Amino acid sequence: MARCLLTIVAVIGVFCRSRTDIALEILALRQQVAVLKRKQPRPRIHLLDRFFWTTLRHLWPRWSDVLLVVKPATVVAWHRAGFRLYWRWRSRPRAGRPRVTEEMRELIKRMATENPAWGAPRIHGEIQKLGFVISERTVARYLRQMRRRGNSRKQWLTFLQNHREVIVAFDFFTIPTATFRLLYCFFVIEHGRRRILHFNVTRHPTAD
Repeated sequence: MARCLLTIVAVIGVFCRSRTDIALEILALRQQVAVLKRKQPRPRIHLLDRFFWTTLRHLWPRWSDVLLVVKPATVVAWHRAGFRLYWRWRSRPRAGRPRVTEEMRELIKRMATENPAWGAPRIHGEIQKLGFVISERTVARYLRQMRRRGNSRKQWLTFLQNHREVIVAFDFFTIPTATFRLLYCFFVIEHGRRRILHFNVTRHPTAD
């Protein structure tokens, strides 16, 4: 008796639905019947089947009520996989600017080595004077790569050796005492001969 009542309610519900809703449901059921009729031990889901269900998912809110061949989560996974493939295709490498030749890279390296004080704007201008077409951003990128590969410690030692006679260093630090007080110390030292030029100690430092 209960089953008969449910059947009657389902029939009445069919008459209350729109023609578009009924047509989409029939289309979904027929598509699944076509999948189940395939002569294989286990019906295979083709690419067109996945496209059908991912499209129906956006067109019909009740798509999951009549889905039997796969789980609704599988259709959502198909849609996400298609989305990833689409954006992978959109993000594919396209033809852009021509690659910088080996000759141009060697020229940038030579100019930067022979003229350490030159930056990217100066080297870019000199290259343009020679008739080569290259952007300043490209020159700056190759300069950053060259300076990153260099040994910064050797460069700093070379700088100290060349200018140590005119370089002074100063520091400001604190010294804890035996009575748990702080003394503020300031001193200036000459790099050339390691000679202390000035120092002072106080308990109450001021701006002066």
